[in-house]
Amino acid sequence: MHRLYPLLILAVLILVGCFSSPASSTTSASAPANLDFSTTRLSEAGRYRVSFTSELNPIAINRLHTWTLHVETPDGAPVENAVIQVHGDMPEHRHGMPTAPKVTQYLGDGNYRVEGMRFQMGGWWEVVFEIEANGEKDRVVFNLLLR
Repeated sequence: MHRLYPLLILAVLILVGCFSSPASSTTSASAPANLDFSTTRLSEAGRYRVSFTSELNPIAINRLHTWTLHVETPDGAPVENAVIQVHGDMPEHRHGMPTAPKVTQYLGDGNYRVEGMRFQMGGWWEVVFEIEANGEKDRVVFNLLLR
């Protein structure tokens, strides 16, 4: 039995390391202090004004849900029939979403249905939409802080 103690201690240390606070391996200092959590953003190059609404309010952990994404020009004209790619990740944890969300339907008036949204844990998430319409590409990043 005494020979098993070193193995038991090693196993406990490994488990403690696996379940320790994320702050122990990646400090919160890596997250920007002034994150913008707004649900309406201007895209990075300023081509689109983009907003989202979630069918869940608040957004719950481990619940598959749908978003409606609204895309318009900076002067308010709806952007129709855009090609939109979606991905999300946790910058502090260096992993993405457990699902592969995608735009499944253009709803008209600049609105798009985004299905397959699910966040497997609380913390800071970035959801990125890469938008292409009328020969112009741009991207917008939304920050979420889920609990």
